[in-house]
Amino acid sequence: MNYKKLLHQALIAAVEAGKEILSVYQTSFKVEYKEDQSPVTMADKKASTKITEELKEFNIHILSEEGNHETYEQRKNWRILWIIDPLDGTKEFIKRNGEFTVNIGLVEDGLPTIGVIYSPVSKDIYFAANGIGAFKIDGKIVSNLLDNIKEINFDELLNSSLKLPIFSHRDAYTVVASRSHMSSETYAHIESLKNKYSKVDIITTGSSIKMCWVAEGKADEYPRFGSTMEWDTAAGQAILQQANATLIDYETKTPMKYNKENFYNQWFIAKRLDS
Repeated sequence: MNYKKLLHQALIAAVEAGKEILSVYQTSFKVEYKEDQSPVTMADKKASTKITEELKEFNIHILSEEGNHETYEQRKNWRILWIIDPLDGTKEFIKRNGEFTVNIGLVEDGLPTIGVIYSPVSKDIYFAANGIGAFKIDGKIVSNLLDNIKEINFDELLNSSLKLPIFSHRDAYTVVASRSHMSSETYAHIESLKNKYSKVDIITTGSSIKMCWVAEGKADEYPRFGSTMEWDTAAGQAILQQANATLIDYETKTPMKYNKENFYNQWFIAKRLDS
């Protein structure tokens, strides 16, 4: 498995999808609702099409939130597949607060091995692969690099990146939580942490960037005691695993598994191993 080549193309796909998203972001776009009442926009659809187009050369199955979902009988023998969320945080996109991402993960035998998470507004991009490590390209510093990503080789991208984790010292135990999906169980868990640590800080944001902040070291933990789908977490888990962190299924107490019969995840906790 050529992780370097796969990761490089996933980076290109994420950035190109981000351009499609931004082309819709400043327009008076329409919002539709799926059967589960989750919102979807033209940006979701355009980003999904772009990612599929950029990744097709590898002939690897793609499971996209906005794509056609094959039955489990068709999928169960897929040893390798891409799991993507072309626009994670559609609610934040609709609010126009910038807190949305593109998620691209590669899963092998049920576990993530490559992850890319891109924030089109900040231009921050987090990425990781087995045997390569986890990294961040800071959009404030090198946004021009991403604007021309198709002309830049992987080694140049890597040389412009920061290895994760970046931060290792905080004054308080820091928990990052969902801006739009905080459950009563999550609140209760955070309250229990206050009995364990002398000081607990809570920061909130939308989308998969929460997992990136744990990988980066901005936060110690991201508890999610509520509904998520495989495409919400696959890319983030790959990044966490390469940054001395983990994402654990709350029920099995083991790393989250993918390409399940049901796309819904159990509750989980993403956490730094050095906290």
